[in-house]
Amino acid sequence: MKKFLAIVKHEYKRVVLKWSFLISTLLLPFLAVCFAFVPMIIFSLKGEPMRIAVADPSGKLLPRIEKNLSVERMIERAQQAAKDSMTQINGSQDEKMRNTAASVMQDFVLVPYDLAGRSGDAVRTDLISKVVANEIDAFLIVPDNFDSAQASFVFRSRKGGDFISNDTFQDALNNAVRSQRLADANISEESVAELSAPVNFDAKGIDEAGVEKDSSGVMAASFVIGLMIYITLAIYGQAIMAAVVEEKETRIAEILFSSARPFKLMLGKLVGVGLAGLTQLAIWVGSAAALLAFLALQTDFRQILATVPSITPVMITLFLTYFLLGFFLYASIFALIGSMVTSVQEGGQFAFIPVMIMLAAFYFCFAVIRDPNSDLSFWVTISPFLAPITMPVRILAETPPAWQIALSFLINAATITGLVWVAARVYRVGMLMYGKRATIPEVWKWIRQA
Repeated sequence: MKKFLAIVKHEYKRVVLKWSFLISTLLLPFLAVCFAFVPMIIFSLKGEPMRIAVADPSGKLLPRIEKNLSVERMIERAQQAAKDSMTQINGSQDEKMRNTAASVMQDFVLVPYDLAGRSGDAVRTDLISKVVANEIDAFLIVPDNFDSAQASFVFRSRKGGDFISNDTFQDALNNAVRSQRLADANISEESVAELSAPVNFDAKGIDEAGVEKDSSGVMAASFVIGLMIYITLAIYGQAIMAAVVEEKETRIAEILFSSARPFKLMLGKLVGVGLAGLTQLAIWVGSAAALLAFLALQTDFRQILATVPSITPVMITLFLTYFLLGFFLYASIFALIGSMVTSVQEGGQFAFIPVMIMLAAFYFCFAVIRDPNSDLSFWVTISPFLAPITMPVRILAETPPAWQIALSFLINAATITGLVWVAARVYRVGMLMYGKRATIPEVWKWIRQA
């Protein structure tokens, strides 16, 4: 037992005390923040305003487009969208919305264009020449039959890749044409808006106890949990394989086998590296909990956090338990692969098999989120290799009966026992083989040896 604990301690310190552990522990939350905020920062960077010449022969659409591109109209649309989604807007959010609207509207400068009785081709040629001369950035040619469904509006821009500005301008144009068509038909725009207002759809989930709960944040939270477990298992599973191959290449295994049994060495390696992975996962979970607690104190985020499903200490315990189950399952496979191959490059060729299984389990999470009580959800959350990723997601979406959790745990624990037994037998012989990769018949022979 003392030798086993010494192996566990050595493997744990070998992983945790490396700079790579600290960097990777901090890097994932940093990357998550970057993926969330960097695109927002990039899209918020402003360039020169887009100067758009509008050739409107009727003279009816240009004023309506200008009105739709005003700050007041954008705020009205944002408030209507918030109302449609049954979201309350506080004072701080309203101020931010106004600032955002003002910033977006500054991106457009509409330039009236005098057609002077010219033909369509002449107008188009003249506008293109103005774009080339950098007098304008884009132009819109309104057809004479703009009130027809077959009307074709010509829009050309030197900033064709600016999809945000282009889409915003297209929305303003659509609303302008719609408003003019309603006015020409003597139909009140306010009446149409009132009649076409969406219904108030109060959607909530119901658990097996009949308690209502808000399920709007389950998808995002479940995705984060599943992705976190998937990434951690993939990283530390391959770390096990690399460590086994390294010992094999340097022939340290011969020295280690003289002081401890192969099974004890392999199990100690699995436990030590598994505890290191558990440490990293616990840091991530603790950091996420601290961040949520901090955001809960901020008024602007309270409504958003209200949609986050409640996570109890029992759930966290089950998450960590299933992480350990998944680690020992996949680490045993990676250790088995490391014992069979002669280099890390060879191991990488076989590592895609467990990685693809983990990826399949991650994809099954979406089916579990959609219907946690379906037959498919039941089978994928008790099946070996799938349950360590899918069961935590199901527990978060809707906690299954205790007997299903117990059955899932027992099946996966039994699978781990068998895998560790097989991996230990291959490890015992494969670590002393050099120069050639083991074949399937050879591996089968090692497993059958007493």
